[in-house]
Amino acid sequence: MLYWLLYEMHTLWSPLNVFRYITFRAALAIVTGLAIGLVLGPPMIRALRRLHIGQAIREEGPSSHQAKAGTPTMGGLLILAAVVVPILLWGDLTEPWVWVITATTLAFGGIGFLDDYLKVRRGKNLGLRAAEKMALQIVAALAAGTAIRLVAGNAPHAGSLAVPFFKDISLDFGWAYIPFLALVLVASSNAVNLTDGLDGLAIGSMLIATATYSIFAYLAGHSRLAQYLQIPAVTGAGEVTVFLASLGGAGLAFLWFNCHPAQVFMGDVGSLALGAAIGCAAAICKQELLLVVVGGLFVMEAGSVILQVASFKLRGKRIFRMAPLHHHFELAGWAETQVVVRFWIIAAMFSLMGLATLKLR
Repeated sequence: MLYWLLYEMHTLWSPLNVFRYITFRAALAIVTGLAIGLVLGPPMIRALRRLHIGQAIREEGPSSHQAKAGTPTMGGLLILAAVVVPILLWGDLTEPWVWVITATTLAFGGIGFLDDYLKVRRGKNLGLRAAEKMALQIVAALAAGTAIRLVAGNAPHAGSLAVPFFKDISLDFGWAYIPFLALVLVASSNAVNLTDGLDGLAIGSMLIATATYSIFAYLAGHSRLAQYLQIPAVTGAGEVTVFLASLGGAGLAFLWFNCHPAQVFMGDVGSLALGAAIGCAAAICKQELLLVVVGGLFVMEAGSVILQVASFKLRGKRIFRMAPLHHHFELAGWAETQVVVRFWIIAAMFSLMGLATLKLR
């Protein structure tokens, strides 16, 4: 809450008045998150190596990935640290939405940390059982959904869903909104987790989605702009922009170390937290359904796994050479960097489609 102390001093020095602007604090959050990540990155990677916290490569994965075995993992801790500090410095801590999205991100990060820890301790790619992991995610998601519904209170948009491309259609779920939102959060976190399979793929794609939702959060928190664009106006949602800016800065710093050849992997502590963060942001700014568009790449990756498993169980045949989808293209002959950059381009196109809904209504 450093920004508030600085803003209170604007009566002594008028330029400090700039701290009341969300856009200025968001810029500070990006820079702060990036700086923290770049400074903490090298010593954290060295510490992970000393503790022998290395990635175990699943045997059924591409053979080329076996060379990555032992690369430090749990780098998502770096992302979380570089997100929390900027939001504490530059965010308005009197705004409940800040605490909701921060707590949700840390809760899912905690689940991922437990999963990663068990994998490291056992020395193989075997952490929490699928049922255990899903149960913990559902509990965290239900808690987040309840918090979001309670903070929204009696607002017109509480418990309802805005439908992309249609300005006059709104689906009122009432209190059934909570389990629906839990489904969104669990799906989002697992989709990002499945996408995290190549150097820089998940974090680069997340940066694109994060930038897109930072725009939606800012617009939703600005009543006049929300009214002009005919999107739900959410009191206080603008502060989520500062959180997403922190996430953007932290993500850029992590990408510095995660680009090919990766010096560190984010692990489940990073991927589950990132997926939950973007899902929570979508819920707060009332663009939950649009997550399917903005996060289209993550939907493709998760969908490829679902289709692959269903096809094999029902027909005994595979649709893809390997799932998730990025492995299919690897086995088709694309270099890892080609897959990553081309998937980034696809992620950017999905995000542009999402932004287009602001005018196509």
